[in-house]
Amino acid sequence: MTARHKPTEDHAALKGIQEVAKELGMTMRALRFYEDKGLIAPQRVGTTRIYGKREVARIRLVLRGRALGFTVREIKEFLDLYDVDPEHVEQMRVFIKRVRARLTELEHRKAALDQTITELRALERETLSNLERAGKSPA
Repeated sequence: MTARHKPTEDHAALKGIQEVAKELGMTMRALRFYEDKGLIAPQRVGTTRIYGKREVARIRLVLRGRALGFTVREIKEFLDLYDVDPEHVEQMRVFIKRVRARLTELEHRKAALDQTITELRALERETLSNLERAGKSPA
């Protein structure tokens, strides 16, 4: 192979949709969905989608945001702010506001779950006690 035919590092970093989907453990349909929502913008060669390092990194951010419970709209807002603010100050301000809101929401959910667990344990004890008094064993 001659030097002029040797793939460049940038070219070697380009990946097709199937490769990216497999690497990230997601479906091609999900990748197309995120593209339709404007979260990613892979290059096109004809009808083929080509993903570079930047797009793969953006997809990883999208997946992390989704895992943390952020909406597609919120994630798009973060990514859009990243693109327009080179120092990322506004992005970080918006992000911390959203993180705090998400934490508050999750803390309320956790309190509700803790209360439900407490009530279910009390019902379990009461029911087991009733079965014991009736001389019956739990199923």
